[in-house]
Amino acid sequence: AFFYLNPDIMPYEEANKWMKKFAEKSYAKKGEDVVKLNWRAIDAGTEGLREIKVDPEWTKLSPKVEKILTGDDYFDSFVTVMDDLGGDDLPVSKFTEYELLDGTMRNDVSFIQKRSIADRVPLWNKNKCIQCNTCAFVCPHATIRPILMNDEEYAAAPSIVKDDFLPSNKPGLQGLKFRIQVSPKNCVGCGLCVAECLGNKASINKLQPGEKLTSDMMALEMMEAKSQYPQEVAADYLYKLPYKADKLPPAMQATVIGVGFLKPYMEVSGACAGCGETPYYRLVSQLFGKDMMVANATGCSSIYCGSTPLTPFNTDKDGQGIAWANSLFEDNAEFGFGMRIATDVKLRHIIEILSAAKERDTVEAELKEVIEEYFANIKNRIKMREIAPKLVSLVKSSKDEEIKDVLAYERDIADKSVWIIGGDGWAYDIGYGGLDHVLANEEDVNILVLDTEVYSNTGGQSSKSSQTGSIAKFTASGKTTAKKNLALMAMAYGNVYVAQIAMGANPLAAIKALKEAESYDGPSIVITYSPCVNHGIKGGMSNSMLQEKKAVACGYFPIFRYDPRLAAEGKSPLTVDMPEPNYSKFREFVVTETRFSQLPHVNPEQAEELLSKAEKYARERLERIKKLGA
Repeated sequence: AFFYLNPDIMPYEEANKWMKKFAEKSYAKKGEDVVKLNWRAIDAGTEGLREIKVDPEWTKLSPKVEKILTGDDYFDSFVTVMDDLGGDDLPVSKFTEYELLDGTMRNDVSFIQKRSIADRVPLWNKNKCIQCNTCAFVCPHATIRPILMNDEEYAAAPSIVKDDFLPSNKPGLQGLKFRIQVSPKNCVGCGLCVAECLGNKASINKLQPGEKLTSDMMALEMMEAKSQYPQEVAADYLYKLPYKADKLPPAMQATVIGVGFLKPYMEVSGACAGCGETPYYRLVSQLFGKDMMVANATGCSSIYCGSTPLTPFNTDKDGQGIAWANSLFEDNAEFGFGMRIATDVKLRHIIEILSAAKERDTVEAELKEVIEEYFANIKNRIKMREIAPKLVSLVKSSKDEEIKDVLAYERDIADKSVWIIGGDGWAYDIGYGGLDHVLANEEDVNILVLDTEVYSNTGGQSSKSSQTGSIAKFTASGKTTAKKNLALMAMAYGNVYVAQIAMGANPLAAIKALKEAESYDGPSIVITYSPCVNHGIKGGMSNSMLQEKKAVACGYFPIFRYDPRLAAEGKSPLTVDMPEPNYSKFREFVVTETRFSQLPHVNPEQAEELLSKAEKYARERLERIKKLGA
């Protein structure tokens, strides 16, 4: 438009030609469709132009800043100020008032922010919902959740909730009211929930030839966001209700349905819409968040988890939740290893104090009984958590002064679930030395690798996890070497629990792997297939779960669990959680991502050779895993 209106600077036709040339140079790796869209945008720059008369008085206008208060003093007087770039103006008294001088930041803030950045958000239709909880399972931001209400909770609910619910149809939940609740102002509009909704898929499968899917057939449908803002008051109320997964039969608790009724201790992160990493992070938080300590490597996860003063972590009614810290990129494994060692030292002190107390006559009989109960359940963290308040209460009222030393470790009486989390740039490359050192020891740590196959946070550079033939920064003509087989290297130790998971392909196996890894008394590593915006998935990130399914089906990313405990029982330690791969679909899969589909255009001489190698390496990768795990 500028050159169209100012031809004296450069004739419009010439400017148009140059702009299109540079658009092609900038976006060629994104695919021909993206280039043509940019060309259309350039041509459209001359359309719809209208002159706006400038009033000289406009230069005298001063901006009016209207501050919207949330009612949360910490958020309004501290978080908002920093978020508005006013941190330099915060007095020291604010840091002392909120007990922040040690560098910690308060949890329970990201949900309050309500950025309202989505154009469209999901709307729930109870008449087509089958209560599968898949929408919540795939949501990267935990902004759509299944809710269970008893009669008392329903009576106190906002009016918008009334009469918009279903009677729960799951065992153990009879008599409760079920509802899917969206937080429209926190939702980022990725559309994953709609794409994966089993109610929608059921309706699609019933369509007759030529029939189109209509709103009344859909359990979830994307709607204009502002039309759904009245639902936010319902989310504010319903998300705070007690979660009721414990009412389900034990066999259902480790399912997609059961996990949906667990509290997510991670919510509303700053991750991209449709992020492939955060569904795993959120899932781990639901399973273990009450007791988690996390050492987080620098990368995408350190940004969406720790952008001061916001944090996506929250606490429960007991004030408990995830203790999270980020050190450097290269030493994260050692950092988490230190957390485990420190926790063990504290536990040893607790055991020493309680062991000595058992032998003293000055310790009350009731307290001794609780101490015995503690020792009997020392490997059962859930039982330890139940015992801890009783133990602390009796210690505080005890006449024995020596046992009161245990109160210095009050928050450590129940053991912690220590997790070391980061991306493939950390795990495969820069932090691999430390990760290998941790795996080579026998400490009870859990490692979660969010594998996007590129350095996602810094713009998509190639890593040792990148696949042969993939285009990324530093491998602009396609990567020539094979993806590092990190899982196989970890399995070689024999005493490490190892799993590769893709929740979009096999959600039950993903849940099982995480629970097995956490329960394993030793080092464990779980590698997750995490689609990323840098992959250039055709159809966008709303297809990320579908992409995981395709990646597994064609053998691109095999999923399995290697459990040393089974070997100790004389069984095969390897469980493959997928059918035999259909390698004939391998090429069909990779060309759905621009990191592969552009290879014939960028490097026509070697494209066929590299893609053939990629398929060959994929076959060999799984066969080596099967051979070692036999």
